[in-house]
Amino acid sequence: MHLCTYDLAGRSDVGLVRGDEIVSLGRALGGTLAPHQPMIDLITRWPELKARVVALQGAPADHRLAEVHLQAPVPRPGKTLAIGLNYLEHVQESIIGESRTVPEHQIWFPKLANAIHGPFDPIVLPRISTMTDYEAEMVVIIGQRCRHVPVERAHEVVFGYAVGNDVSVRDIQKRTSQWTLGKSFDTHAPVGPWITTADELGGDPHGLEMRCWVNGELRQHSHTRLMIHSVWDQIAQLSAVMTLEPGDMIFTGTCSGVGAAFKPPKFLREGDTVRIEIERLGAIEARCVNES
Repeated sequence: MHLCTYDLAGRSDVGLVRGDEIVSLGRALGGTLAPHQPMIDLITRWPELKARVVALQGAPADHRLAEVHLQAPVPRPGKTLAIGLNYLEHVQESIIGESRTVPEHQIWFPKLANAIHGPFDPIVLPRISTMTDYEAEMVVIIGQRCRHVPVERAHEVVFGYAVGNDVSVRDIQKRTSQWTLGKSFDTHAPVGPWITTADELGGDPHGLEMRCWVNGELRQHSHTRLMIHSVWDQIAQLSAVMTLEPGDMIFTGTCSGVGAAFKPPKFLREGDTVRIEIERLGAIEARCVNES
């Protein structure tokens, strides 16, 4: 299933996406979802609500997809964490740090809440930098509260997957060993277009092609099977440190072809359009605008 968060006429709702139609889950579930975080409530209560949502597959649609404004599927996740240098070719092309070898340990940083952004909303290029970059990534959405999850059981705690862009401001990122500021500018974590539930992938996300275009030029093209640390490894590591909650998001790393790796670099400029597609998950696309 594809589950989205959307706005229509100034009101927010969650919906079941069927092709180019949406069934309002707020209406279908009788207004029982928490109004301030309906998607997180839906995910938390999924064991209780799944059968009712499945039964809506043949229900009359409430809206056309083209009529609504899609938000990030989880507009305000409790935590958004991202792994760095998780594809070998990206490690080899990387100019982020001095080392060009595979890191001994997983490298993690947060994408702060202000960065979470809709799948088709403009990416704002900050006035303090001319080195804003794109990074195509698969995003994991956690489905249940968990801690100390072993690798072999990590699939049990995943609710679904989405497409993400780990927008990065390279000069700010490189100033220190901590990447948080360079990764957390406003609008710099577009996610969507919806959550594809884990069962749609047969429980395994490591078989998906991903591509990124800038102004129609194919810049990134890889496959999720090429991750250095699998999704299951990532969940095991994170849950050994912190409690993961329903709706938490994990950016799982980008492949080669980022703008910083070109000679000369191809950083984003006003008017550029970035499109990211991941097989079976959909596509997000955004135009870049200068900060006003």
